[in-house]
Amino acid sequence: MLEKFPAGGPRGSWPAEEFARDRRKEGTPAEVVMDLDADLFLVVVPQQAAEPAP
Repeated sequence: MLEKFPAGGPRGSWPAEEFARDRRKEGTPAEVVMDLDADLFLVVVPQQAAEPAP
């Protein structure tokens, strides 16, 4: 997880999406997911499957 944002932000404001967009511009494959239990938007970097050892 890179950052977390409250789900109840100001109307028309998308701080988690904006943060993720800025990270993607920097080359980090960030995406936004919702943590329903905590009522938060999380900006995460998806895990990549590990390559098997030779």
